[in-house]
Amino acid sequence: MSALYGLALIGAWLSLTAWFWKVWRRRRAQPDANRRTVDAAGILFLLLWVGASFWYGGGRMYYYDMQVNRMCAIDGGVKLYEAVKLPVEEYDQYAKRNWIFPDRAQEKSADKYYYEVEYHHFREGAPQMTRRHAKIIRRSDGKTLGESISYSRGGGDLPGPWHPSTLICPPISKDNPGLEVSIFQRGDEK
Repeated sequence: MSALYGLALIGAWLSLTAWFWKVWRRRRAQPDANRRTVDAAGILFLLLWVGASFWYGGGRMYYYDMQVNRMCAIDGGVKLYEAVKLPVEEYDQYAKRNWIFPDRAQEKSADKYYYEVEYHHFREGAPQMTRRHAKIIRRSDGKTLGESISYSRGGGDLPGPWHPSTLICPPISKDNPGLEVSIFQRGDEK
């Protein structure tokens, strides 16, 4: 579906460009036309047309990337309230599951920790811009062990058969670990 949309978009753009070219040529060929005025109007329109095309094709994506980075600099990142040392077996079990905890609605009495996640969609569609606020809570006392705030942008580039690009801020890396790895530490081997 996306490829057909892309082809239709390119076809519409080429058709409109050809139509504007014909109108400009006809207007320029009229004997009563002031050539400088017609040429200046044609150049101005060409610049606006190409600028709008580039804005639609990629400019929106860069604009929302700047917004994501700006908001991320304000309050994005991980806040650690309490570090938890887990026994080796329990740590390995969570690490093996890629640190997936149930959310509050799906927690069971056997679960020691659960997620509480809120999403705020600043913009839906393409591009999409979202704020994710996640907390890990200890079930026994209801204490928030840590929270993370991240911003993301998805899509906004030229449509085509490829997957849309994404930006997530702050990025998770070795120097900037995620919420779970920041909270849970491996206990000593016995």
